[in-house]
Amino acid sequence: MTARILVVDDIPANVKLLEARLLAEYFDVLTAENGYEALSICERTQVDLILLDIMMPGIDGFEVCERLKANPRTAHIPVVMVTALDQPSDRVRGLKAGADDFLTKPVNDLQLMSRVKSLVRLKTLTDELRMRATTARAISLEEGLDSNLGDEPGDVLLVDGRASSQERIARALKPIADVTSISDPQAALFQAAESNYELVIVNANFTDYDPLRLCSQLRSLERMRFLPILLIAEQGDDSMIVRAMDLGVTDYLIRPIDPNELIARSLTQIRRKRCNDRLRASVRQTIELAVTDGLTGLHNRRYLDNHMKLLIDRATARGRPLSVCITDIDRFKLVNDTHGHDAGDAVLREFANRVRSAVRGADLACRYGGEEFVLVMPDTPADLAAGVAERLRMIVEREPFRIPGTDALLQITASMGTASILPEGDSPDALLKRADTALYEAKRSGRNRVVAAAA
Repeated sequence: MTARILVVDDIPANVKLLEARLLAEYFDVLTAENGYEALSICERTQVDLILLDIMMPGIDGFEVCERLKANPRTAHIPVVMVTALDQPSDRVRGLKAGADDFLTKPVNDLQLMSRVKSLVRLKTLTDELRMRATTARAISLEEGLDSNLGDEPGDVLLVDGRASSQERIARALKPIADVTSISDPQAALFQAAESNYELVIVNANFTDYDPLRLCSQLRSLERMRFLPILLIAEQGDDSMIVRAMDLGVTDYLIRPIDPNELIARSLTQIRRKRCNDRLRASVRQTIELAVTDGLTGLHNRRYLDNHMKLLIDRATARGRPLSVCITDIDRFKLVNDTHGHDAGDAVLREFANRVRSAVRGADLACRYGGEEFVLVMPDTPADLAAGVAERLRMIVEREPFRIPGTDALLQITASMGTASILPEGDSPDALLKRADTALYEAKRSGRNRVVAAAA
Protein backbone atom coordinates (compact mmCIF):
# COMPACT_ATOMS: atom_id res chain seq x y z
CA MET A 1 0.00 0.00 0.00
CA THR A 2 1.31 3.46 -0.89
CA ALA A 3 -0.13 6.93 -0.55
CA ARG A 4 0.85 10.59 -0.36
CA ILE A 5 0.73 11.88 3.22
CA LEU A 6 1.04 15.50 4.29
CA VAL A 7 2.65 16.13 7.70
CA VAL A 8 1.81 19.56 9.15
CA ASP A 9 3.71 20.75 12.24
CA ASP A 10 5.61 23.94 13.14
CA ILE A 11 8.30 22.00 15.07
CA PRO A 12 10.91 20.56 12.64
CA ALA A 13 11.83 17.70 14.98
CA ASN A 14 8.24 16.46 15.05
CA VAL A 15 8.04 16.64 11.27
CA LYS A 16 11.27 14.69 10.84
CA LEU A 17 10.14 12.01 13.28
CA LEU A 18 6.79 11.38 11.55
CA GLU A 19 8.41 11.63 8.13
CA ALA A 20 10.96 8.94 9.02
CA ARG A 21 8.24 6.60 10.33
CA LEU A 22 6.16 7.02 7.20
CA LEU A 23 9.06 6.72 4.76
CA ALA A 24 9.98 3.44 6.46
CA GLU A 25 6.55 2.15 5.40
CA TYR A 26 7.17 3.41 1.82
CA PHE A 27 4.65 6.27 1.94
CA ASP A 28 5.26 9.40 -0.13
CA VAL A 29 5.59 12.26 2.37
CA LEU A 30 5.00 16.00 1.98
CA THR A 31 5.59 18.48 4.80
CA ALA A 32 4.25 21.88 5.81
CA GLU A 33 5.23 24.08 8.77
CA ASN A 34 1.95 26.00 9.14
CA GLY A 35 -1.73 25.86 8.29
CA TYR A 36 -1.61 28.26 5.33
CA GLU A 37 1.10 26.20 3.63
CA ALA A 38 -0.90 23.03 4.26
CA LEU A 39 -4.02 24.51 2.64
CA SER A 40 -1.98 25.66 -0.35
CA ILE A 41 -0.43 22.20 -0.84
CA CYS A 42 -3.85 20.52 -0.68
CA GLU A 43 -5.22 22.96 -3.28
CA ARG A 44 -2.55 22.22 -5.87
CA THR A 45 -1.47 18.63 -5.10
CA GLN A 46 -3.17 15.29 -4.61
CA VAL A 47 -2.99 14.36 -0.92
CA ASP A 48 -4.31 11.07 0.46
CA LEU A 49 -4.07 11.78 4.19
CA ILE A 50 -3.06 14.65 6.48
CA LEU A 51 -1.31 14.38 9.86
CA LEU A 52 -2.14 17.76 11.36
CA ASP A 53 -0.76 19.45 14.46
CA ILE A 54 -3.17 21.66 16.41
CA MET A 55 -1.01 24.28 18.13
CA MET A 56 0.57 26.27 15.28
CA PRO A 57 1.18 29.96 14.58
CA GLY A 58 -1.23 31.78 12.31
CA ILE A 59 -4.23 29.46 12.13
CA ASP A 60 -4.46 26.44 14.39
CA GLY A 61 -5.21 22.87 13.36
CA PHE A 62 -8.92 23.14 14.19
CA GLU A 63 -9.38 25.98 11.69
CA VAL A 64 -7.25 24.26 9.08
CA CYS A 65 -9.42 21.15 9.39
CA GLU A 66 -12.62 23.18 9.16
CA ARG A 67 -11.39 24.92 6.00
CA LEU A 68 -10.36 21.63 4.42
CA LYS A 69 -13.74 20.03 5.14
CA ALA A 70 -15.62 23.12 3.88
CA ASN A 71 -13.83 23.00 0.50
CA PRO A 72 -15.40 20.44 -1.91
CA ARG A 73 -11.97 19.84 -3.46
CA THR A 74 -10.40 18.77 -0.16
CA ALA A 75 -13.36 17.65 1.98
CA HIS A 76 -12.74 13.98 1.20
CA ILE A 77 -9.12 13.96 2.48
CA PRO A 78 -8.85 12.11 5.83
CA VAL A 79 -7.36 14.25 8.61
CA VAL A 80 -5.62 12.83 11.69
CA MET A 81 -4.91 15.43 14.36
CA VAL A 82 -1.61 14.79 16.12
CA THR A 83 -1.10 16.96 19.21
CA ALA A 84 0.12 17.20 22.78
CA LEU A 85 -3.39 18.14 23.92
CA ASP A 86 -4.97 15.22 25.75
CA GLN A 87 -8.24 16.59 27.11
CA PRO A 88 -11.46 14.89 25.95
CA SER A 89 -12.86 18.30 25.02
CA ASP A 90 -9.95 18.87 22.62
CA ARG A 91 -10.50 15.46 21.03
CA VAL A 92 -14.21 16.12 20.60
CA ARG A 93 -13.55 19.58 19.17
CA GLY A 94 -11.20 18.04 16.61
CA LEU A 95 -13.73 15.43 15.58
CA LYS A 96 -16.46 18.07 15.29
CA ALA A 97 -14.14 20.10 13.07
CA GLY A 98 -14.14 17.13 10.71
CA ALA A 99 -11.04 15.22 11.79
CA ASP A 100 -11.13 11.49 11.16
CA ASP A 101 -8.97 10.68 14.16
CA PHE A 102 -7.08 12.30 17.00
CA LEU A 103 -3.72 11.00 18.25
CA THR A 104 -1.93 12.31 21.33
CA LYS A 105 1.83 12.88 21.45
CA PRO A 106 3.99 10.96 21.97
CA VAL A 107 2.39 8.92 19.19
CA ASN A 108 2.39 5.15 19.52
CA ASP A 109 3.96 3.74 16.33
CA LEU A 110 1.63 0.78 16.04
CA GLN A 111 -1.53 2.83 16.48
CA LEU A 112 -0.28 5.51 14.10
CA MET A 113 0.51 3.05 11.31
CA SER A 114 -2.68 1.05 11.75
CA ARG A 115 -4.73 4.25 11.65
CA VAL A 116 -2.89 5.60 8.60
CA LYS A 117 -3.26 2.33 6.67
CA SER A 118 -6.94 2.02 7.56
CA LEU A 119 -7.76 5.56 6.44
CA VAL A 120 -5.73 5.19 3.24
CA ARG A 121 -7.65 2.02 2.37
CA LEU A 122 -10.93 3.81 3.01
CA LYS A 123 -9.91 6.82 0.90
CA THR A 124 -8.88 4.57 -1.99
CA LEU A 125 -12.36 3.06 -2.02
CA THR A 126 -14.08 6.43 -1.67
CA ASP A 127 -11.95 7.97 -4.44
CA GLU A 128 -12.99 5.21 -6.83
CA LEU A 129 -16.65 5.74 -6.04
CA ARG A 130 -16.32 9.53 -6.33
CA MET A 131 -14.58 9.21 -9.69
CA ARG A 132 -17.36 7.04 -11.07
CA ALA A 133 -20.03 9.42 -9.79
CA THR A 134 -18.17 12.41 -11.30
CA THR A 135 -17.91 10.62 -14.64
CA ALA A 136 -21.63 9.93 -14.54
CA ARG A 137 -22.37 13.61 -13.95
CA ALA A 138 -20.00 14.65 -16.73
CA ILE A 139 -21.84 12.56 -19.32
CA SER A 140 -25.24 13.56 -17.92
CA LEU A 141 -26.17 10.07 -16.78
CA GLU A 142 -27.18 11.39 -13.39
CA GLU A 143 -27.64 14.74 -11.71
CA GLY A 144 -25.05 14.18 -9.00
CA LEU A 145 -25.03 13.54 -5.32
CA ASP A 146 -27.06 15.53 -2.85
CA SER A 147 -24.69 16.75 -0.14
CA ASN A 148 -27.44 16.50 2.48
CA LEU A 149 -26.92 13.13 4.17
CA GLY A 150 -29.92 13.49 6.45
CA ASP A 151 -30.18 14.29 10.14
CA GLU A 152 -32.37 11.35 11.10
CA PRO A 153 -31.01 9.03 13.81
CA GLY A 154 -28.64 6.32 12.67
CA ASP A 155 -29.30 2.61 13.05
CA VAL A 156 -26.62 1.22 15.37
CA LEU A 157 -26.02 -2.34 16.54
CA LEU A 158 -24.23 -2.54 19.91
CA VAL A 159 -22.56 -5.85 20.78
CA ASP A 160 -21.68 -5.73 24.45
CA GLY A 161 -21.32 -8.51 27.00
CA ARG A 162 -22.49 -6.45 29.98
CA ALA A 163 -25.95 -5.07 30.53
CA SER A 164 -24.68 -2.09 32.54
CA SER A 165 -22.39 -0.79 29.76
CA GLN A 166 -25.07 -1.50 27.15
CA GLU A 167 -27.38 0.84 29.00
CA ARG A 168 -24.76 3.59 29.36
CA ILE A 169 -23.73 3.48 25.69
CA ALA A 170 -27.29 3.37 24.40
CA ARG A 171 -28.21 6.31 26.61
CA ALA A 172 -25.22 8.33 25.41
CA LEU A 173 -26.08 7.66 21.73
CA LYS A 174 -29.80 8.36 22.10
CA PRO A 175 -29.56 11.90 20.59
CA ILE A 176 -28.09 10.60 17.34
CA ALA A 177 -29.00 6.92 16.99
CA ASP A 178 -31.51 4.14 17.50
CA VAL A 179 -29.47 1.46 19.27
CA THR A 180 -30.13 -2.30 19.21
CA SER A 181 -28.18 -3.99 22.02
CA ILE A 182 -27.16 -7.67 21.89
CA SER A 183 -25.01 -9.66 24.32
CA ASP A 184 -24.50 -12.80 22.21
CA PRO A 185 -21.87 -12.21 19.46
CA GLN A 186 -23.20 -14.97 17.19
CA ALA A 187 -26.75 -13.66 17.48
CA ALA A 188 -25.34 -10.23 16.67
CA LEU A 189 -23.72 -11.61 13.50
CA PHE A 190 -27.05 -12.95 12.24
CA GLN A 191 -28.82 -9.74 13.27
CA ALA A 192 -26.31 -7.61 11.35
CA ALA A 193 -26.60 -9.83 8.27
CA GLU A 194 -30.38 -9.54 8.19
CA SER A 195 -30.67 -5.80 8.91
CA ASN A 196 -29.44 -2.50 7.46
CA TYR A 197 -27.36 -1.04 10.25
CA GLU A 198 -25.19 2.02 9.67
CA LEU A 199 -22.71 1.24 12.43
CA VAL A 200 -21.74 -1.75 14.59
CA ILE A 201 -20.11 -1.04 17.94
CA VAL A 202 -18.23 -3.99 19.45
CA ASN A 203 -17.30 -3.62 23.11
CA ALA A 204 -14.33 -5.88 23.87
CA ASN A 205 -15.49 -6.79 27.37
CA PHE A 206 -16.37 -10.47 26.85
CA THR A 207 -14.87 -12.93 29.32
CA ASP A 208 -15.08 -16.06 27.15
CA TYR A 209 -15.15 -14.76 23.59
CA ASP A 210 -12.62 -13.05 21.31
CA PRO A 211 -14.33 -9.88 19.98
CA LEU A 212 -11.98 -9.79 16.99
CA ARG A 213 -13.57 -13.00 15.75
CA LEU A 214 -16.88 -11.18 15.43
CA CYS A 215 -15.16 -8.29 13.63
CA SER A 216 -13.58 -10.75 11.21
CA GLN A 217 -16.88 -12.53 10.58
CA LEU A 218 -18.66 -9.24 9.95
CA ARG A 219 -16.05 -8.26 7.37
CA SER A 220 -16.18 -11.67 5.66
CA LEU A 221 -19.81 -11.20 4.60
CA GLU A 222 -20.22 -9.47 1.24
CA ARG A 223 -23.12 -7.22 2.22
CA MET A 224 -21.21 -5.90 5.24
CA ARG A 225 -17.90 -5.06 3.56
CA PHE A 226 -18.62 -1.33 3.90
CA LEU A 227 -20.37 -1.42 7.28
CA PRO A 228 -18.42 0.73 9.80
CA ILE A 229 -17.23 -1.12 12.89
CA LEU A 230 -16.25 0.79 16.04
CA LEU A 231 -14.24 -1.20 18.60
CA ILE A 232 -14.18 -0.26 22.30
CA ALA A 233 -10.92 -1.50 23.85
CA GLU A 234 -9.06 -1.35 27.15
CA GLN A 235 -6.39 1.28 27.79
CA GLY A 236 -2.99 -0.14 26.79
CA ASP A 237 -4.36 -3.00 24.67
CA ASP A 238 -2.42 -1.82 21.62
CA SER A 239 -2.02 -5.28 20.10
CA MET A 240 -5.78 -5.80 19.94
CA ILE A 241 -6.28 -2.39 18.34
CA VAL A 242 -3.62 -3.01 15.70
CA ARG A 243 -5.05 -6.43 14.83
CA ALA A 244 -8.55 -4.96 14.74
CA MET A 245 -7.50 -2.27 12.25
CA ASP A 246 -5.81 -4.92 10.09
CA LEU A 247 -9.09 -6.87 10.08
CA GLY A 248 -10.95 -3.85 8.75
CA VAL A 249 -12.32 -2.26 11.93
CA THR A 250 -13.03 1.35 11.02
CA ASP A 251 -12.42 3.14 14.31
CA TYR A 252 -11.82 2.52 18.00
CA LEU A 253 -12.41 4.04 21.43
CA ILE A 254 -10.48 3.52 24.66
CA ARG A 255 -12.20 2.92 27.98
CA PRO A 256 -13.29 4.78 30.03
CA ILE A 257 -15.58 6.13 27.35
CA ASP A 258 -16.14 9.86 27.07
CA PRO A 259 -19.78 10.26 25.95
CA ASN A 260 -18.99 13.26 23.74
CA GLU A 261 -16.22 11.40 21.95
CA LEU A 262 -18.50 8.39 21.52
CA ILE A 263 -21.14 10.59 19.90
CA ALA A 264 -18.63 12.40 17.67
CA ARG A 265 -16.94 9.23 16.42
CA SER A 266 -20.25 7.40 15.90
CA LEU A 267 -21.73 10.34 14.01
CA THR A 268 -18.66 10.50 11.76
CA GLN A 269 -19.00 6.81 10.87
CA ILE A 270 -22.76 7.04 10.27
CA ARG A 271 -22.30 9.99 7.92
CA ARG A 272 -19.46 8.24 6.10
CA LYS A 273 -21.66 5.16 5.64
CA ARG A 274 -24.46 7.28 4.19
CA CYS A 275 -22.06 9.04 1.86
CA ASN A 276 -20.57 5.79 0.56
CA ASP A 277 -24.03 4.23 0.21
CA ARG A 278 -25.08 7.16 -1.92
CA LEU A 279 -21.94 6.93 -4.02
CA ARG A 280 -22.48 3.21 -4.63
CA ALA A 281 -26.11 3.86 -5.52
CA SER A 282 -24.97 6.40 -8.08
CA VAL A 283 -22.60 3.83 -9.60
CA ARG A 284 -25.44 1.31 -9.91
CA GLN A 285 -27.67 3.97 -11.43
CA THR A 286 -24.93 4.89 -13.91
CA ILE A 287 -24.59 1.28 -15.03
CA GLU A 288 -28.35 0.93 -15.43
CA LEU A 289 -28.66 4.17 -17.39
CA ALA A 290 -25.73 3.25 -19.61
CA VAL A 291 -27.62 0.20 -20.91
CA THR A 292 -31.16 1.60 -20.80
CA ASP A 293 -32.98 3.65 -23.42
CA GLY A 294 -33.99 6.87 -21.70
CA LEU A 295 -37.23 7.33 -23.62
CA THR A 296 -38.77 3.87 -23.44
CA GLY A 297 -37.05 2.26 -20.44
CA LEU A 298 -36.12 -0.79 -22.52
CA HIS A 299 -32.54 -1.97 -22.88
CA ASN A 300 -30.62 -0.06 -25.54
CA ARG A 301 -28.49 -1.19 -28.46
CA ARG A 302 -25.32 -1.10 -26.35
CA TYR A 303 -26.79 -3.72 -24.04
CA LEU A 304 -28.00 -5.80 -26.99
CA ASP A 305 -24.58 -5.74 -28.64
CA ASN A 306 -22.87 -6.91 -25.44
CA HIS A 307 -25.46 -9.47 -24.33
CA MET A 308 -26.65 -11.10 -27.54
CA LYS A 309 -23.42 -13.00 -28.29
CA LEU A 310 -23.55 -14.53 -24.82
CA LEU A 311 -27.12 -15.72 -25.39
CA ILE A 312 -26.25 -17.17 -28.82
CA ASP A 313 -23.11 -18.95 -27.54
CA ARG A 314 -25.07 -20.40 -24.63
CA ALA A 315 -27.87 -21.63 -26.92
CA THR A 316 -25.37 -23.17 -29.37
CA ALA A 317 -23.41 -24.92 -26.60
CA ARG A 318 -26.63 -26.42 -25.19
CA GLY A 319 -28.11 -27.30 -28.55
CA ARG A 320 -31.12 -25.07 -27.83
CA PRO A 321 -33.01 -22.84 -30.30
CA LEU A 322 -32.91 -19.05 -30.17
CA SER A 323 -34.79 -16.56 -32.32
CA VAL A 324 -34.92 -12.83 -32.81
CA CYS A 325 -37.59 -10.47 -34.05
CA ILE A 326 -36.94 -7.00 -35.48
CA THR A 327 -40.03 -4.80 -35.49
CA ASP A 328 -40.46 -1.41 -37.10
CA ILE A 329 -43.36 1.03 -36.59
CA ASP A 330 -45.06 1.60 -39.94
CA ARG A 331 -44.99 5.15 -41.33
CA PHE A 332 -43.58 6.55 -38.11
CA LYS A 333 -42.16 9.60 -39.91
CA LEU A 334 -45.72 10.61 -40.77
CA VAL A 335 -46.58 10.66 -37.05
CA ASN A 336 -43.75 13.09 -36.35
CA ASP A 337 -44.49 15.24 -39.39
CA THR A 338 -48.23 15.46 -38.68
CA HIS A 339 -48.46 15.56 -34.90
CA GLY A 340 -44.97 16.64 -33.79
CA HIS A 341 -42.07 14.91 -32.10
CA ASP A 342 -43.76 14.94 -28.69
CA ALA A 343 -46.51 12.78 -30.15
CA GLY A 344 -43.86 10.58 -31.76
CA ASP A 345 -42.16 10.11 -28.40
CA ALA A 346 -45.51 9.21 -26.82
CA VAL A 347 -46.06 6.58 -29.51
CA LEU A 348 -42.60 5.11 -28.89
CA ARG A 349 -43.23 4.89 -25.15
CA GLU A 350 -46.62 3.23 -25.61
CA PHE A 351 -45.18 0.88 -28.23
CA ALA A 352 -42.50 -0.16 -25.72
CA ASN A 353 -45.24 -0.85 -23.15
CA ARG A 354 -47.01 -3.11 -25.60
CA VAL A 355 -43.75 -4.89 -26.38
CA ARG A 356 -43.37 -5.62 -22.67
CA SER A 357 -46.88 -7.03 -22.49
CA ALA A 358 -46.18 -9.43 -25.37
CA VAL A 359 -42.86 -10.93 -24.33
CA ARG A 360 -42.01 -13.53 -21.71
CA GLY A 361 -39.78 -13.02 -18.71
CA ALA A 362 -36.81 -14.77 -20.33
CA ASP A 363 -37.03 -12.68 -23.53
CA LEU A 364 -34.83 -9.63 -24.08
CA ALA A 365 -36.56 -6.52 -25.45
CA CYS A 366 -34.44 -3.61 -26.72
CA ARG A 367 -34.89 -0.37 -28.58
CA TYR A 368 -32.58 -0.87 -31.54
CA GLY A 369 -32.72 2.72 -32.73
CA GLY A 370 -35.35 5.19 -33.94
CA GLU A 371 -38.61 3.30 -34.33
CA GLU A 372 -36.96 -0.14 -34.52
CA PHE A 373 -37.13 -2.65 -31.66
CA VAL A 374 -35.51 -6.06 -31.23
CA LEU A 375 -36.75 -9.08 -29.29
CA VAL A 376 -34.30 -11.87 -28.44
CA MET A 377 -36.13 -15.08 -27.53
CA PRO A 378 -34.06 -17.88 -25.95
CA ASP A 379 -35.34 -21.47 -26.21
CA THR A 380 -37.68 -20.38 -29.01
CA PRO A 381 -37.80 -22.17 -32.39
CA ALA A 382 -38.76 -20.38 -35.60
CA ASP A 383 -42.47 -21.26 -35.57
CA LEU A 384 -42.95 -20.15 -31.96
CA ALA A 385 -41.01 -16.91 -32.62
CA ALA A 386 -43.34 -16.13 -35.51
CA GLY A 387 -46.29 -16.70 -33.17
CA VAL A 388 -44.85 -14.28 -30.58
CA ALA A 389 -44.29 -11.69 -33.31
CA GLU A 390 -47.86 -12.12 -34.60
CA ARG A 391 -49.22 -11.67 -31.09
CA LEU A 392 -47.25 -8.43 -30.75
CA ARG A 393 -48.44 -7.24 -34.17
CA MET A 394 -52.05 -7.77 -33.10
CA ILE A 395 -51.53 -6.01 -29.76
CA VAL A 396 -50.17 -2.99 -31.60
CA GLU A 397 -52.94 -2.90 -34.21
CA ARG A 398 -55.88 -3.72 -31.97
CA GLU A 399 -56.14 -0.52 -29.92
CA PRO A 400 -55.39 3.06 -31.11
CA PHE A 401 -52.54 4.96 -29.47
CA ARG A 402 -53.60 7.89 -27.29
CA ILE A 403 -51.56 11.09 -27.36
CA PRO A 404 -51.33 12.60 -23.85
CA GLY A 405 -52.83 16.08 -23.54
CA THR A 406 -54.90 15.77 -26.71
CA ASP A 407 -57.96 13.93 -27.98
CA ALA A 408 -55.97 12.39 -30.81
CA LEU A 409 -56.18 8.63 -31.37
CA LEU A 410 -53.61 7.22 -33.78
CA GLN A 411 -53.97 3.91 -35.55
CA ILE A 412 -50.49 2.40 -35.43
CA THR A 413 -49.25 -0.78 -37.07
CA ALA A 414 -45.88 -2.49 -37.15
CA SER A 415 -43.99 -4.77 -39.51
CA MET A 416 -41.83 -7.60 -38.19
CA GLY A 417 -39.12 -9.94 -39.36
CA THR A 418 -37.98 -13.04 -37.47
CA ALA A 419 -34.96 -15.33 -37.76
CA SER A 420 -33.49 -18.26 -35.80
CA ILE A 421 -29.92 -19.37 -35.19
CA LEU A 422 -28.43 -21.94 -37.50
CA PRO A 423 -27.70 -25.45 -36.09
CA GLU A 424 -24.00 -25.16 -36.98
CA GLY A 425 -23.67 -21.89 -35.07
CA ASP A 426 -24.31 -18.25 -35.77
CA SER A 427 -23.13 -14.72 -35.08
CA PRO A 428 -25.21 -11.80 -33.80
CA ASP A 429 -24.59 -9.79 -36.96
CA ALA A 430 -25.61 -12.62 -39.26
CA LEU A 431 -28.74 -13.43 -37.25
CA LEU A 432 -29.85 -9.79 -37.10
CA LYS A 433 -29.11 -9.40 -40.82
CA ARG A 434 -31.46 -12.27 -41.70
CA ALA A 435 -34.17 -10.84 -39.42
CA ASP A 436 -33.67 -7.39 -40.97
CA THR A 437 -34.01 -8.86 -44.47
CA ALA A 438 -37.28 -10.50 -43.40
CA LEU A 439 -38.45 -7.15 -41.98
CA TYR A 440 -37.68 -5.46 -45.29
CA GLU A 441 -39.75 -8.10 -47.05
CA ALA A 442 -42.66 -7.43 -44.64
CA LYS A 443 -42.43 -3.72 -45.45
CA ARG A 444 -42.16 -4.32 -49.20
CA SER A 445 -45.15 -6.67 -49.28
CA GLY A 446 -47.60 -4.30 -47.64
CA ARG A 447 -46.57 -3.62 -43.98
CA ASN A 448 -48.42 -4.68 -40.82
CA ARG A 449 -47.33 -8.29 -41.14
CA VAL A 450 -44.78 -10.83 -39.92
CA VAL A 451 -42.25 -12.45 -42.26
CA ALA A 452 -39.96 -15.24 -41.10
CA ALA A 453 -36.48 -15.58 -42.61
CA ALA A 454 -35.83 -18.68 -44.66
CA ALA A 455 -34.17 -21.45 -42.64
